[in-house]
Amino acid sequence: MPKITKSLVEALKPSKDAIKGSSQFVWDSELRGFGVSVGYQGTKSFVVQYRNPAGQSRRKVIGRFGLMTVEEARRSARVMLGDVAKGADPVAEIKQVRGHTIGEICDWYLERADAGKIIGRSRKPIKASTLAMDRSRIEAHIRPLLGHRVIETLKLGDIEAAQADISAGVTSRPRAGSRGGATKGGEGVASRTMSTLHSILEHAVRLGEIEKNPARGVRRLASTPKMRWLSQSELRALGTALREAEADREHPKGLAVIRLLLLTGFRRLEALSLERAWLLKEENAVHFATTKTGAQRRVIGQAAVELLKAQPDLGSKFFFPADWGEGHFMGVVRVLDRICLRAGIENVTPHVLRHTFASVAGGLGYSELTIAALLGHASRGITQRYIHIDEPLRAAATAVADHIASLLTGSEK
Repeated sequence: MPKITKSLVEALKPSKDAIKGSSQFVWDSELRGFGVSVGYQGTKSFVVQYRNPAGQSRRKVIGRFGLMTVEEARRSARVMLGDVAKGADPVAEIKQVRGHTIGEICDWYLERADAGKIIGRSRKPIKASTLAMDRSRIEAHIRPLLGHRVIETLKLGDIEAAQADISAGVTSRPRAGSRGGATKGGEGVASRTMSTLHSILEHAVRLGEIEKNPARGVRRLASTPKMRWLSQSELRALGTALREAEADREHPKGLAVIRLLLLTGFRRLEALSLERAWLLKEENAVHFATTKTGAQRRVIGQAAVELLKAQPDLGSKFFFPADWGEGHFMGVVRVLDRICLRAGIENVTPHVLRHTFASVAGGLGYSELTIAALLGHASRGITQRYIHIDEPLRAAATAVADHIASLLTGSEK
């Protein structure tokens, strides 16, 4: 560790890999706990880090470089760390005066949930996929509108006003990164964001971090479900576009995932994160270690099994590995957009492909109970718990997959 000097601070720059909201830290070699943080946009601030009497790690900003010199910051840090040695907790003292902000509680939630210390509705730690969605809503909507607000001063009207702003698109903006797209507003986004905020604050109340949840009692906006699925003519057009795109060297993993979504009704991440060890070939089934509704065994049609068996083994545990790194492929949305543009079809998302599978199954005469089992919906009653992977269910999965495959190839009778 170097000694923090003016020249050192002036030379510090954010990493090329720095992501929004992240900071890098350089710690002083002479005064333990004194350091400087560099934000992802290059902002530099002096900080102290210490452990309070309860052994909890705390970090406090002293001041910003440029408004405060290195020596001024060092003197302030020395006084503050001296107080800590006597049993003081500067961060707690500030919070007692002004209370927590929404942004601070969001940071607290993300840190504890990342460590598996927040128990969700399933009585298990918050899943990584859920946490990723929570983080996205926090950064896109909650923090810009409410992050600076002190929780104790918030009223229900403030929360519902933020919901109205999200719905109206106030927080809409282009999405940074290679995936493109945009952060959008709308009633559905606003309602789900309020659910996330309410849940975070409820966890904070339950665990004693705050005394009240100002979002308790919020009336969430109703949104009209999007019941879009592909017609038979659209499936034929999509099949033609898939074959043409394959000839034009479109991404093979993206094309395979699109076909799998149609043949199985899987959710997008269920297909993308599918591991080779999960395929039970003899049972025509996939054993998911975890899904939106928990671990489950899902039956699939023979056409889907053959599609998975045809995927080249590139040494990854995933059927659809990422082009680089050890994760799974993620670019199916962009590929689907290009395929639909080629086919002249609009408003198609991976979830529309799931709806299409269900629509075809219904058109073939299968019951809601059978379709729910094929889609992996959570059991809502005693009767549905008796739906097992038996021959009739396998036959249904194969019949639906075969019918969709015939429409894609244009070979239906």
